[in-house]
Amino acid sequence: MSENITDSLGAIYFITLGCAKNEVDTDRMRSLLLSAGYEEAYDVEDADVAIVNTCSFLASATEESVEATLALAEEAATGVRNLKIVMCGCVPSRYGEDLPSELPEVAAFVRTDEEDGIVAVVDRVLGCERVEAPLVPQVKRTVESAVAYVKISDGCDRFCSFCAIPYIRGRYHSRPWEEIKAEVCDLVAAGVREIVLIGQDTGIWGEDFDESVSGPGNLAQLLVAVAHAVRPERVWLRVLYLQPEGMTDELIAAIRDTPEVLPYIDIPIQHCSARVLKAMNRSGSEDELDALFQRLRREIPGMIIRTTYLVAFPGETYEEHEQMLAFMDRTGFDYTSVFAFSPEEGTRAEKMDGQIDDVEKLERTQAAMDLAESLGFAATAAHVGERAEVIVDGIEETDEGVELIGHAWFQAPDSDGAVHLDATEATVGDIVEVEFTDSFCYELVGHVVE
Repeated sequence: MSENITDSLGAIYFITLGCAKNEVDTDRMRSLLLSAGYEEAYDVEDADVAIVNTCSFLASATEESVEATLALAEEAATGVRNLKIVMCGCVPSRYGEDLPSELPEVAAFVRTDEEDGIVAVVDRVLGCERVEAPLVPQVKRTVESAVAYVKISDGCDRFCSFCAIPYIRGRYHSRPWEEIKAEVCDLVAAGVREIVLIGQDTGIWGEDFDESVSGPGNLAQLLVAVAHAVRPERVWLRVLYLQPEGMTDELIAAIRDTPEVLPYIDIPIQHCSARVLKAMNRSGSEDELDALFQRLRREIPGMIIRTTYLVAFPGETYEEHEQMLAFMDRTGFDYTSVFAFSPEEGTRAEKMDGQIDDVEKLERTQAAMDLAESLGFAATAAHVGERAEVIVDGIEETDEGVELIGHAWFQAPDSDGAVHLDATEATVGDIVEVEFTDSFCYELVGHVVE
């Protein structure tokens, strides 16, 4: 163990797999453990405990989570340290009862709804006995960058036929306004310059509240309330993972009329065919989606739209695949995530007729990815010659020297590419005015305008 952590109760090494929601969960566990007297290890060789926060959204994600855990176990078995492994998150939530016998190398399993008790779990694993209960921070977060994700809800009530999230995360539940406000204000006070509100289905935030709950009651009101809470600080607000049905008149107005809220919407439509959407246990049609996106671009000038295409869903005909490609092309999405259908255990789609063979699935996926990249690269290149604000996220050493890496308001962090700038006096966390001079793929090159 390195010298700077020898006086602590122990050193914890964190591995996070999956989406931004898992990053938030890891950050909360980290904050709890650090407040309780543990230290963070930045190298597994310095750790007493490795916490693996797992993803199980797809079978491939589950496999990656298990493989990462077994790799740690093998390293511990061949090393000189007795590294304890704690598996958290979606895999224990989905397969909890079977895991102890399947993975005896793991010292403890923690479901998503048990993660606030991580201190007691690690205490038990390391044999730590406390005279007094550890301090529990009111806002369970740490600040490591200029961007912070804030979960406003968890779980899902949609039960799409291809998705296991409701079985992993449980039913939908909105997080109370006061908790969200406290966390946002704490993060902004610590230097965060972009707050990204996330959840499985952000558009229906507040619908599960009863009449006794005070404060904002829907997502539109929440966005306005958060904007008021962060003023007069210069902060961007972004909201991800909206469903088409959630785009109400009030929400559109809130995005358009609230300066802090970025005109960027992530709407994972999955498909445009009414027949395929119905088989997915989703609603909508090509005409309805057409009208929605036309309205968004009409009412919110400059709107950036990200979506998702789930390729080769059981029963999807080649004509329906072509229909979706034509819809993508006509709509001109700025960013599109493309996923091949995966028959997830326990979902209805796993056993549906019309499963598409792997060769055809690969061909359709590649065609969709090629189109998504063509549209995305063009949308990125269209910003060349413009000026826009950029948040500086980091500094990198390149073959040409030091450069700053940031992202513009039209780029969701960790998703949509980055902006590359020559090293200036700007530092991480600064918001700078940038003129874009070139692009490559989803990346932009620019210079700071003095």
